[in-house]
Amino acid sequence: MLVARKRLLHQKRGNRKGRIAQRLQCIGRTEKIQNCLSPKFSKSIVLDYYFETVQKLRFELYDIDSENCSPEEADFLGALECTLGQIVSSRKLTKPLVKRDKTPAGKGTITICAEELTDNRVVVFEVAARKLDKKDFFGKSDPFLEFHKETETGWQLAHRTEVVKYNLNPIWKPFKIPMQSLCGGDVEKSIKIDCYDYNNSGSHDFIGSFLTTLTMTGACVSSPQAEFECVNSKKKQKKKGYKNSGVIIIKQCKIVKEYTFLDYIMGGCQINFTIAIDFTGSNGDPNLPTSLHYINPQGYNEYLAAIWAVGNVIQDYDSDKMFPAFGFGAQLPPTWKVSHEFPLNFNPSNPFCAGIEGVVFAYQQCLPQVKLYGPTNFSPIINHVAHFGREALQQQTASQYYVLLIITDGVITDMDATRDAIVNASRLPMSIIIVGVGGADFSAMEFLDGDDGSLRSATGEAAMRDIVQFVPFRQFQNAGTAALAQSVLAELPDQVASFFNLFELKPPRDPPPS
Repeated sequence: MLVARKRLLHQKRGNRKGRIAQRLQCIGRTEKIQNCLSPKFSKSIVLDYYFETVQKLRFELYDIDSENCSPEEADFLGALECTLGQIVSSRKLTKPLVKRDKTPAGKGTITICAEELTDNRVVVFEVAARKLDKKDFFGKSDPFLEFHKETETGWQLAHRTEVVKYNLNPIWKPFKIPMQSLCGGDVEKSIKIDCYDYNNSGSHDFIGSFLTTLTMTGACVSSPQAEFECVNSKKKQKKKGYKNSGVIIIKQCKIVKEYTFLDYIMGGCQINFTIAIDFTGSNGDPNLPTSLHYINPQGYNEYLAAIWAVGNVIQDYDSDKMFPAFGFGAQLPPTWKVSHEFPLNFNPSNPFCAGIEGVVFAYQQCLPQVKLYGPTNFSPIINHVAHFGREALQQQTASQYYVLLIITDGVITDMDATRDAIVNASRLPMSIIIVGVGGADFSAMEFLDGDDGSLRSATGEAAMRDIVQFVPFRQFQNAGTAALAQSVLAELPDQVASFFNLFELKPPRDPPPS
């Protein structure tokens, strides 16, 4: 697996000489390729290119031992450090891999290719096959396909399908390939499609191949399915009367525009921001300096810092800048009953606060009026916001998206109910940001941030997509609130765009040209 990181520059607090420190931020990871010493990764890593900035990048290669192994647990094979400008200027940069101490990491090399993505069209495929060659001695074949783009330097892998086990007449799951990655936006440009039989050893058996174009597949017109003979040239030379090694059927191939986050924002989509604050007893007495809710003479605590950091960025995408703000885990006057979903302004019919300043004011006014209690339940506030997301989805428009910021200090008490709530919310126009304050064990929060798609409900139902982003505040105490905001909001644009594209919802109005 290949991990790409970019170097961010920031000035350390208290650094009198004004030296600039550097830190790494992960910007993308490829798929895992098993049992292969010369892997070709199909997943592209997309980032913005700024001519006026030196954008330092680091590509790290890891050996993954198990399915759920993370880069932190994997074996480090080597790295390449360069700038985006170097890759762009060379278009195809090949360098030796080095260890962390900059010495050579064996004889391995890494090749990075760059291309400008100015086309947001994607090609949607539905593909099947018929009568493929049998490659397994004791079985049939385990076929998969590879789609290659024609370049000046040869064929470049653009997409790899899943493996269909024990089947000579497979039907692969529908998939999408960016048109720029597949053919550079040219419908007449050749595309090479290879068919292989998968082997656990990593040495896959070649079944056959053919060349086509998007025009030939019928992508440019509404045409019936297209069929192509899958040919093994070596087998054809050796075997007299050879016809083919099977037929690949393009059941559907269509070009669609996939809207970007900016397309939706500039087309009128509103980001609705809701804040939920943890008022459980584990935070400590707010009157004591040891409490996470203690507001020091400078008007600061970690809850306020998180509200300001995330709110100041996201408020620009909400036209009326009225934000509902809630608390959970406190006893409320006059009955002192515990509530897990109470408005900070104590007005259930109108929990909205004017701007981030209004949220801060409501929090400061609420704090001395409630008693910190417990337990730490997330599901009520998640379900509260999900109700509005469900109403928005029923309108079948991409006009509303909901973001819930939960700031908490401790372990979740209603984990099963929270998992159910998140799985349900994953099917709605909604994202959840969790900021952990204090020094508690946040392993449960990291579990909810299922970047690998592993999050399931208590009954085993899988989340449709990853909608949770968790960060512990302590990682950003010395980096500043801007770094915190960048981290927690990094995945949001893709979550917004991918959701609406998944449901084929267009922006409320056509966005202006790029």
